[in-house]
Amino acid sequence: MNKAAPQQAATVILLRPAQSRGFEVLLTRRPAAMAFLGGMYCFPGGALREEDCSDRMLARSRGLTPNDARAVVGAHFAPRMALGLWLAAIRELFEEVGILLATGAAGEPIRFDKARITEIHSALAVKTVSFQAVLERDNLLCDTARLAYFSHWQTPADVATRFDTHFFVAALPEDQTPLATSREVAHSLWLTPDRALQLFGKAELPMIFPTFASLRTLADFDSLDRVLKECWPRNGR
Repeated sequence: MNKAAPQQAATVILLRPAQSRGFEVLLTRRPAAMAFLGGMYCFPGGALREEDCSDRMLARSRGLTPNDARAVVGAHFAPRMALGLWLAAIRELFEEVGILLATGAAGEPIRFDKARITEIHSALAVKTVSFQAVLERDNLLCDTARLAYFSHWQTPADVATRFDTHFFVAALPEDQTPLATSREVAHSLWLTPDRALQLFGKAELPMIFPTFASLRTLADFDSLDRVLKECWPRNGR
């Protein structure tokens, strides 16, 4: 019996400093009715799309070159597909929780008020505009340097829906706040890795193994800065 080939995907582990010490991770719960991982807690992310690797999308990025990205994920990727994983991660993060890792055309910081973010997010949800079109219309560039490569997981061969998922970490931009819910998010919460693992141990926070393993790894770090310093060298920086 031929097994389905896994689809390339990208996921973002969004981090912010905790109020007392350490840092927190954003976890989102998928709606229970969703066919894939319904009811599970996970990180924002999704499948790589053809348009993520297009010339027009690659022109809407700054930070990493296609060859930089390929050096991180492996020579078995074409350079444009490698960079497409970073762009897919940024797109999915915005589509699911409304956080936009982008700059202006000259690399300058951008500031969108909450109403503007909600307006764009709603248009994307009903497909009246594409993510690429939003970037082009507002002359924005995806800031791939904000994403640090973290890990790689593949769905087991005996599962019908399979993904080959690349995990990234990113700090929450200071002037942005995640949307509480969206079409793919029933609700979201910020937890320290230790607290998330405690709740998982009590069967109060359902998650699949890659999510658990990521949290377990993050629990070994005492600050957000240390996480980013450990991961940034994987981007060749």
